[in-house]
Amino acid sequence: MASSNQQVPYGYEPPQSNVRGTLIYYDDFNDITDAALEQAAIVAEQMRFAKLVLYPLHEQTVRRISNEQVAPFYKREQRLQEWKLDSGRKSILVEGWDGKRKKYTPIEAAIRTCMDHYSSPYFLLMTPEMANRFASFATFEEWITKISLVLTRQPDHLHPRMETFRSRWRVAGEQRDKNGKQSEL
Repeated sequence: MASSNQQVPYGYEPPQSNVRGTLIYYDDFNDITDAALEQAAIVAEQMRFAKLVLYPLHEQTVRRISNEQVAPFYKREQRLQEWKLDSGRKSILVEGWDGKRKKYTPIEAAIRTCMDHYSSPYFLLMTPEMANRFASFATFEEWITKISLVLTRQPDHLHPRMETFRSRWRVAGEQRDKNGKQSEL
């Protein structure tokens, strides 16, 4: 195939895109409402992410992490797919990798898989309870330097590692000022 030359004015720079990276919503999605999913989509738009990836956990993973009972993976995934179609947003994806494995998937493997398939930078959207569980893992300190966390709401209590790495997470709907303090959007 022959290449063609294009002429551009001197000093031309291609327009910069304001969208960036991937926001990965890591949750079991068992009791989530449409309003909470809509709020996640709004957070992704406000923070100008290229993609919002909904990552539902397999029931074995949920059982191992929180010892709770959840609906079968395929039902939760189907509900997310239906919501995605109803929302009409093309930037939302439902990641089914955990369901294909059909067994416990460590969070490190889930993050690594998302890093292989989606563009950087990477942010994990989590509930405060899930973030505290993630902080309790030995590999948390390694991963928190590669990703940032966005919490769905202000936590009632924090894991000591979450307190240590306060600069690597924020609450959805809050913005940091120049001094690193959080303020409302």
